[in-house]
Amino acid sequence: MQVKDTAAVVTGGASGLGAATAAALAERGARVFAFDLPASIEQAAPVPGVQYVAVDVTDPEQVADGIGVAAAGDAPLRTAVNCAGIGPSMRILGRKGPHDLAVYAKVVQVNLVGTFNVMTLAAEQIAATDPLADGARGAVVNTASIAAYDGQVGQAAYASSKGGVVGLTLPAARDLAQHGIRVNTIAPGIVETPMLATVSEEFRAGLAAGVPFPQRLGRPEEFASLVLTLVEHDYLNGETIRMDGALRMAPR
Repeated sequence: MQVKDTAAVVTGGASGLGAATAAALAERGARVFAFDLPASIEQAAPVPGVQYVAVDVTDPEQVADGIGVAAAGDAPLRTAVNCAGIGPSMRILGRKGPHDLAVYAKVVQVNLVGTFNVMTLAAEQIAATDPLADGARGAVVNTASIAAYDGQVGQAAYASSKGGVVGLTLPAARDLAQHGIRVNTIAPGIVETPMLATVSEEFRAGLAAGVPFPQRLGRPEEFASLVLTLVEHDYLNGETIRMDGALRMAPR
């Protein structure tokens, strides 16, 4: 499926993986609607072809309104990419006591429920478009993490939420097959995002040293390139792909 002259939604689109993905889709000729929180949008640099829309993925009404904006133009909505996510660290039993249930629920709400909500409402609009070859109408790409498989100490909430995204992939692809909508997931490893920009170069080098090959951190542009492949390759469906340089995370 070609993305040129179509509309695309990217959550978390103002920074990191989402910003790189939004820019890549726009460069390919898509009209991109980047969903993010107002504070993140205020700090985002303008990108040709990308329109920022203030959306909290945990708010069903805001998501529905944002999807409506993306679907209302001349370009048919055919792509939805979920990059929005949070990852606070907390042990199940730590020095300050048991894991805060509200924190656990918040992580799951943003990372898993938010992904499901955006995918579902976007799929409703994509399903209403005219079919392409083989009855194809669009594609969804969700973001998990290698923590779904190799969750480390303190990642109970994050790994749970991302494991849920992995588990969602195949049934979602099967549910949406009758509408011509494919669903795939990327599970990135350690990628150079704004979160990592706050740590020391020495710490970053230590992280990179643990990657078998190439022995460096991943780049947001590489994630975006994989998104484009998953969107454009019509026979990739129901798959979760690790993008991690063969990294398997240690317990700590």
